[in-house]
Amino acid sequence: MILMVSVQNLDEALQALKGGADIVDVKNLQEALVGSAHPHIVRDVRNAIPMERHASVTLGVVPNQVGTVAMAVYTAGVLQATSVKVGFMNHEYEAAVETLHACKEALDGFDTKLIGSLFADNTMFGGLEPHLMNKLAIETACDGWLIDTLTKDGRNLFDFIREEELREMVFEGKEAGMSTALSGHLRITDLDELARINPDIVGVRGAACQKLDDRTSSVHWEPVAEFKRQVDMRLSGDVDVFATAPSGNGSNGVGGSEWVVIDGTGKTCAGIIAALTEHIDTDSESFVEVLIPDVLNTYDVIVWAEKRNHSILTQRNDDAGFVRMLIKP
Repeated sequence: MILMVSVQNLDEALQALKGGADIVDVKNLQEALVGSAHPHIVRDVRNAIPMERHASVTLGVVPNQVGTVAMAVYTAGVLQATSVKVGFMNHEYEAAVETLHACKEALDGFDTKLIGSLFADNTMFGGLEPHLMNKLAIETACDGWLIDTLTKDGRNLFDFIREEELREMVFEGKEAGMSTALSGHLRITDLDELARINPDIVGVRGAACQKLDDRTSSVHWEPVAEFKRQVDMRLSGDVDVFATAPSGNGSNGVGGSEWVVIDGTGKTCAGIIAALTEHIDTDSESFVEVLIPDVLNTYDVIVWAEKRNHSILTQRNDDAGFVRMLIKP
């Protein structure tokens, strides 16, 4: 679970970077409900940030004009954005599919990832139901998706979609091998719920601003650093958000069966779950030892195993700092 901070200009981008943001996401809060920044701002941010650091672009709520959106996405590729987010409010489903297909084609030859986006409060605007996110992203071969909110009246993501529902949506996205991101007026007080859901990315704006929770003020490095510190405390287990969560265990020995190792230490949680799913779908006899980089991903693997009726035989901490888990399909 990494931190994405929304910025509007180069100064804010540098503040976010100083605070430890993993992704600097360039957007325009003044355009419509949420819109795209000027290409020159994206260019300046990308040029100022080392290429190994993430600089993404949000197009916001896109118009129902396929060619126009594809051109904007192509520009994000030219500018070497890490990813570009294409958001839909009141599109018809098939129109959104057509647009994302065109965007995917526009990014051919670029390293920029395509992120589809729906809004948790879309139904207030007669828009696409947010629970269609996985279906839409899978059908159009998106690299990942984002659920955000448009309402700026104090309500946030959890006022529109319950934790359990978000958990299922994120899990489905991970099983499909996509990155998953949640945003929408999130605060530090939401971090326990977010950690239990464990999306790949948590996106904030107001919580990163100098006037806390005032998204119209400027991003400042100190609240960014505190939010990042709180995320890391949950990743390390210093803050236990799973105190009442069930722990998988089993008593069956490995006997004489084959033993396969899946190294997830360099993967996202989605990558780990996708690798486990792909392997067990083709080999349901071998025992699988998976190496997991942090506590939140460990819990995701436990839930994945329970959902698929696999048994977790052992779970132990490795001296190198990761978790080894042995699974019997």
